[in-house]
Amino acid sequence: MADIADFANDLVQERIDLALAARKAQPVFASYEFCVDCNSSIPMARRLAVISCMRCAACQQLNEQVGTRYAR
Repeated sequence: MADIADFANDLVQERIDLALAARKAQPVFASYEFCVDCNSSIPMARRLAVISCMRCAACQQLNEQVGTRYAR
């Protein structure tokens, strides 16, 4: 006979499966080869580490710093 712990375990497993399925369903965008801001090449290591990156690390850092000025 199933008890409450079994039901809870089944519910958790179902939610994990749904989350993994949703993650797999998300489209994967290719990374840019050149930075959209400074037009320098983006290193392969960054393109592999950050999927769908559009900026080099320096421009991304600057972009994030500028963005924090307007955060509330």
